[in-house]
Formats: sequence, structure tokens, C-alpha cells
Amino acid sequence: MEDWSKYYASRTSRMTASDIREILKLLDQPDIISFAGGIPDPALFPKKEIAAAYQNILTDPKRSTAALQYAVSEGYQPLREWLAGYMAKLGVQCTADNILITNGSQQALDFIGKLFISPGDTVLVGWPTYLGALQAFNAYEPVYDVLPGPDNNRTPESYGGPGHSKPKFAYSMPEFQNPTGTSLTLEQRKQLLDVADIIDVPIIEDTAYEKLRYDGDRVPSIMQIAVERAGGIDNCKVIYLGTFSKSIVPALRIGWVVAPKPVLRKLVLIKQASDLHVSPLNQMVMHEVASAIIEPHTELIRKKYKTRRDAMLKAMATYMPKDVSWTKPEGGMFLWVTLPQHIDGSELLKTAIEKARVAFVPGAAFYADRSGHNTIRLNFSLNDPPVIEEGIKRLAGLLQDAKAAA
Repeated sequence: MEDWSKYYASRTSRMTASDIREILKLLDQPDIISFAGGIPDPALFPKKEIAAAYQNILTDPKRSTAALQYAVSEGYQPLREWLAGYMAKLGVQCTADNILITNGSQQALDFIGKLFISPGDTVLVGWPTYLGALQAFNAYEPVYDVLPGPDNNRTPESYGGPGHSKPKFAYSMPEFQNPTGTSLTLEQRKQLLDVADIIDVPIIEDTAYEKLRYDGDRVPSIMQIAVERAGGIDNCKVIYLGTFSKSIVPALRIGWVVAPKPVLRKLVLIKQASDLHVSPLNQMVMHEVASAIIEPHTELIRKKYKTRRDAMLKAMATYMPKDVSWTKPEGGMFLWVTLPQHIDGSELLKTAIEKARVAFVPGAAFYADRSGHNTIRLNFSLNDPPVIEEGIKRLAGLLQDAKAAA
């Protein structure tokens, strides 16, 4: 067989399979209790509304022609205008000209990497951070440094100093971060903006879980604070990434970017060269569905997921050994668990699948340097409370056994 590797670009050496995607294959095994993927509950998908929207569009001669034809790269104008109104409700005044529709926010992350990263450039990320962001950025061969924040004592002067290149951008998921479930306070968001201003780097704000708050009051987005400080969106240095995958449905692959117009124009050129545009039909369906039901529908989702989060927190408190700790998120889909130092999450996963039929994601996958060996991520959005309790009980039993054997 021909050795194709000799023809590949050097950057392909940094392309690896997603640990999560590999684990998701286990979902086909009915006896596995999976806390692995960050997957919305399919029972909550608005299938009737989506089916009706497709029917409405495809049976209308004028709309069906537009839905099935090539379209502008920026995205479906009514959807972008609706999103401009949606962003205004979140405190960000913008127009449709500040918005690009993407094939999910994952494509937006790839475009951000393509636009900003040259080989060897430094990107600031959380430690840990979203695995999908690392995979998107890795193709452009960056090096990583720690994002300024509450978990480190880095000073602005330490970025771009001796032995460090000046960062190109900072990537942050301030709301119910994947994987930890933690959020930045208002003061921490302001401090991140302060540091970014001092070292002169833009911030990429990923808000995938923005609609999934169960407790506490909404905190202004980083972009909202930046726009207020700068006196308008085109003067700020924040790029906002949104998605309907958690609030409506993931399969339509509708995400969006909000950015100053000069950045948007460059991203549109990248979009044109990538795939021309997102499916017009899917954009039209999402516009019809989201504009009609997003608030009541996400309220339904929040009630269901809050019950499941509470069930997982209760089970953790009931069954886990005392030397295990975990986050207590106000929203999102995840708990982040810190195990005793001698327990490796990857090895625990093998044992958990074999002996307890429980799956989760080892924490090392979320670190740019593959550290964090004694951490794991647990998802609570997919299973009902009795299943969650049983799965946590089994997992805790394995940890008790490991503790006794140590």
C-alpha cells in the first residue's frame, strides 16, 4: 500500500482523533452508562416545529427556490437581522453586517485559527480548555500559553517577555466552560479585558452554553463589556461565537460570529473559499424555529438539565470518596472531577468501561500540554436522575477499590 504520509503537510502531525468522538462510539452499546459526550438530549429536540418549518419553506414556490439555490456567504439576511436583535437583548448593539453564519461554532473556531495563527504564534487558552478549540487551532501550528485568569497569577508583563512571543489572541469560554462547568465572574471578565488591552490581543469569546443557566443572575458577556468600553462594536477587540446546537438542535449546524466589520469581511473571504455558504434551507428553518420558540424551548431544556445536574451533584456527595473533588456549576452540561494524584483518568476509563460499564472523558484531553492526568469530565445532560445515580455509584465504587488497593 502506498505511504501517503510522505505527501502530507507538516501540520498534519498535529491532527489527532478526538478522544470524545472515539468514546462516543460506546453509545451504541446499550449497557453503557455514558457521562462522556456533551450531547443534548434528543428527546428535547423540537422535531415538530422543525418538520413544519421545512414543510412551510419547501411548499412555498418563492422561498423554496431561495432555500435550494446558492446563496451569499454572509448568511441568510433575515436570520442575521434576527440575530442582531438577539444580540441587542444581550447588551451588544450590532447590525447584520457584524454577523456571519457558520457551519456550527466549530467552523468559526477553524476560521479564527486560519485568520490569526501563523506557525509558531502563541495562543492563550484555559488550562484546561475546550478540546474542539485545540483541535481547530492545532492545524495552524501554534504554541499555547496560559490564559490570564483566576487559576494563575500571571502578570501582563509575563506575556511576550523574554522567551515568549507576543500572543495573537486569547480564547475564553466564560459561561459554564467546557470542560469544567465554571464561569468567570463580572470582575474576572473585566480583569481579562484589562490584561488583553495591556498586552494588545483580541479575545475570542465562545458562548456555546449561554442559554443553559440554572442558578444565579446573567453576567454580561465579555463582548458587552468591551463594546460599552469602546463606544461601539467596531471599536472593540472581542469576537463573539454563538451557536444554536445547545438551544435548538445540533444537526442543522447553525452557528454565528459577531465581530467588528473589518474582521467580518476577512472571515467572509475565508467562508467563500471554504464552503461558499451554510445551507440556505437549514438557515431558513432555523430562523423560523428560533424566532418562534427559542425562549420557551430553552426554558424547558433548563428545567430538565437542572434536575439532572442536581441529581449528579447529590450522587457525587453521597457516594464519592472524600479525596475526590468536583465543580458545582451554575449551568452548562459538565462537572469537572479531580481525583487523587495517583489515579490516572485514562486508566480509570478502561477499568470503568470493563468492570462498571460507565464512560466519561479523561481530563488530559482538555490540556494543551496533555497534563491533568488525574482529572475527568462528567456530562449530566443526557441521562435521567436514576441512571445518573447508578452510574456515579458504580464509578465511586471503582475509586473506593482503587483507594483500598493503594
